[in-house]
Amino acid sequence: MPKFQISRRRFLTAASLGISSAALSGCDAFDFLQDRDNGVRNVLEGANGLTYRAQRLIAGHASLAQEFSEADIRQPQRPNGVTAPDDDVYKGLLSNQFADWRLEVVGLVERPLSLSREQLMAMPSRTQITRHDCVEGWSCIAKWTGVPMALVLDQAVVKPEARYVVFHCLDTIERSLSGEVKYYGSIDLVDARHPQTILSYGMNGKALPVENGAPLRVRVERQLGYKMPKYVHRIELVDGLNSMGLGKGGYWEDRGYDWYGGI
Repeated sequence: MPKFQISRRRFLTAASLGISSAALSGCDAFDFLQDRDNGVRNVLEGANGLTYRAQRLIAGHASLAQEFSEADIRQPQRPNGVTAPDDDVYKGLLSNQFADWRLEVVGLVERPLSLSREQLMAMPSRTQITRHDCVEGWSCIAKWTGVPMALVLDQAVVKPEARYVVFHCLDTIERSLSGEVKYYGSIDLVDARHPQTILSYGMNGKALPVENGAPLRVRVERQLGYKMPKYVHRIELVDGLNSMGLGKGGYWEDRGYDWYGGI
């Protein structure tokens, strides 16, 4: 890896995760962050803005994440988080090989869309071999194939006031007395239109496996793994994030992670 990329990665990781790594052990250790008044939460939220500005300043809007060769793929893509959704809707779609699944594109768009997997696969595609970096500290290289998100957004005709893309998923990430919470996340339009941001339906030359997010997951190659939702079924264009979850921009962000998980 070029020296510049190493220094950039270290700088941005330190800005966003250096504080949290002393207190957190991956994606399951956030009980202490449930207290809204926790001082650590406030520090983490302040670091988020620094990370976002630093990424934009150092990397620019169109810089590419490093891509690799086939020889660099030495192991299967490691699954993480929910790997077999136990949701009736999802299991019903899976039983029919996702023939009835649709990607809905709604919100601040001129032309709401409802696209089948076959329609997405008929659109121009991009294949890229990239490294998935997890906030837990592990990495894995895989080949991803999918539709550039920019093409889908162009087809929907995004309204000028839209600022963010919200991803709604089919997997239940949390169950409590108050009900089920499906996974959700968001990115801004700059990252949504980045050339390496794709809606992936293929991995390592085959259909995307269930454990890795079938039928569709997001790949945002300049960000950490929790910014790449799996089991996506709806994309919503919005002008703000306050009405989403607890207002921080994503399921894990609502529980202490930075909204901008840049690397």
